[in-house]
Amino acid sequence: MTIRAFFRAVQVDTAQPPYNTIHLKITYPAKMSGGELERNWGTVPVDSQQAPFPVVIFFSGVNCSLEIYQWLAVKLAERGLVVVTFNWVAENIPGIVSLTPGVDLTSWTPETYGTRPSTSALPALLAELEQLQAQGILAGMLNLQQIILGGHSAGGRVAIESANPQFFPQVVAAFAYGVHTMGGVNMGYKPGTILPLPDLTPLLLMGGTCDGVIAHSSHRYGITSTDATTSVVRTFSEAITGGRNDNYLVVIEGSNHFSIAEPFDSTTGQAFLDFPATQPENKIRDVMAEVIGLFIDAHVRQKAEASQSLEQLLEDNNPMIHLFERK
Repeated sequence: MTIRAFFRAVQVDTAQPPYNTIHLKITYPAKMSGGELERNWGTVPVDSQQAPFPVVIFFSGVNCSLEIYQWLAVKLAERGLVVVTFNWVAENIPGIVSLTPGVDLTSWTPETYGTRPSTSALPALLAELEQLQAQGILAGMLNLQQIILGGHSAGGRVAIESANPQFFPQVVAAFAYGVHTMGGVNMGYKPGTILPLPDLTPLLLMGGTCDGVIAHSSHRYGITSTDATTSVVRTFSEAITGGRNDNYLVVIEGSNHFSIAEPFDSTTGQAFLDFPATQPENKIRDVMAEVIGLFIDAHVRQKAEASQSLEQLLEDNNPMIHLFERK
């Protein structure tokens, strides 16, 4: 299968210049045609065989460029999905300019949490998808009633908190890696507070046993634990009620905070906090991509065989799976 991508730029109405522009990369299944547009400009037509395509919008970690998640975008596009990744340079914290997933910090206060989305990027991204559906090579090829939110680290938190059909009716599922929902003590929360999630759509929550960034950031939440998984496990246990059997917790053996990144970029972010991975990184990423893909196939595309394959992958004494729970 041929996978191609193209770029777009959108403006965020709630942001101030020069920090109001998001640059998108849209990755899609393509089919070489030999046409003039393809030869002259590299614009390859979409492979319409699996259209209309559900769309994954992926939120990067802070100071993590979209390029380090391109491997995952390609893997998901190979399964017949369109994937949106993006870079947004902004000043979310006064005086600190960074690549951001678009966190609305005011939505994380005790007074406002859960009353509005924690993402300031998503409305602009959804509006651009409407434009892509109307014209261009993806026109009429998108299933805009099947939007999946995904993300890593802070971007993962934004994704799972924003998977609320009451705010965005077209969002039908979410997944995240290296994330939890503890409330920061600097925001006014008591130490160790786990904040609730919408619990209205299927959710895949993933972590790694060697996540040093989570372990070394515990002081932000008023706790002293240097454990890599407790906050993730507690989020699954306490932030959602479940009961539909479409919520998953998957902890990958030997995976660290940046195992999801390829190529790894040590010049930005907080890689210096991480523990070394104890499993081959390519095997970790293969497991991540397979779990995410099967989760989407099972709970968005409603493929019965995908649900069975996912259960087998997670339950069949897989040495890559440290912990699996479902509710």
